[in-house]
Amino acid sequence: MDTIEFLKELSNYNSVSGYEQNLSKYIHNVFQKYTDDITYDKLGSLIAIKKGEKNYQNIKIMLAAHIDEIGLMVNGIEENGSIKFTSVGGVDPRTLVAQEVIIHSEKEIYGVIGILPPHLQDSDSKDNAFKMEDLYIDIGYDEIKSKELISIGDIITIKRDFKVLESNTVTSKSLDDKAGVATLLECVKELKKLKHQADVYNVFTVQEEVGTRGAITSTYKIDPDIGIAIDVGFGKTPELEDSDSIKMGKGPAITLGGNIHPQLRRKLIEIAEKYNIPYQTELDPGPTGTDGRSMQISRAGIPTLVISIPLRYMHTSVETINIDDIKNTAKLIARFISEIDSNNLEGYLCY
Repeated sequence: MDTIEFLKELSNYNSVSGYEQNLSKYIHNVFQKYTDDITYDKLGSLIAIKKGEKNYQNIKIMLAAHIDEIGLMVNGIEENGSIKFTSVGGVDPRTLVAQEVIIHSEKEIYGVIGILPPHLQDSDSKDNAFKMEDLYIDIGYDEIKSKELISIGDIITIKRDFKVLESNTVTSKSLDDKAGVATLLECVKELKKLKHQADVYNVFTVQEEVGTRGAITSTYKIDPDIGIAIDVGFGKTPELEDSDSIKMGKGPAITLGGNIHPQLRRKLIEIAEKYNIPYQTELDPGPTGTDGRSMQISRAGIPTLVISIPLRYMHTSVETINIDDIKNTAKLIARFISEIDSNNLEGYLCY
């Protein structure tokens, strides 16, 4: 399947944290063509296993990309029929004003998040950002009809069409981290061309945006020798310093920090340079805001890497990414996997 088409399909699914089931089924159907076995953990993370050759020592490499997205949830219906809501994950209320939304009830209900026209705002209101509790969704119905159609707890997503921009760049909602999912598909395609000894566990984790929960349970279940979290990083925009961002179209960023196993990181860089795969460095001295933070401290500890795909406008409905960065990330991971075997694994895992 073409990378752009796959990413478009992923983005069109509603997969707000805790409600990822439909997307999980779709990914299952796609990956069963490329992998040898598919299972789930008890939280709902999907695990697609591609077996290695002559893997007598049962080497396991876990690749994690989360399939959940940030979103909203209905928490009230007003007397005039308008819908009140709260956030699921890190939603910035400033990005919600004047958005079209879909309320996922028994059927999809369309609405808009309206605000007071600027003509009627006083000078203080114009200068202040809106708070979540100040916003509401207008679906066009009165209270009685709204309560017939919508229930407290219904999930809400932004209505946004996937668009292809210039220079092999695309924009849509929830590319964090559906770009990582697309990377894993490209990676298994690359591995079909290569020999690898390790069994590769492609894990599509749930509930990352609300506490990396899927990574906790799936890593415990698999107990891998190496864990690699594939997520997105802050793509360079004019207001961001170079030290706080990574550049679009310049390849994946290999994270440096306490969450990262130093020897494995050096090996990853060696692979990138050996095969002329462009890469960048991302500094994250803390635990990282990715599945890698939970993978690293699972069981007795898992040697972990984090690879970031540059993405602009994170946690908005216009997240923007370059397809070349996805493909180069996949190539880097596939080549890394192909060079890990029973003869060198122990050496790479030493500090």
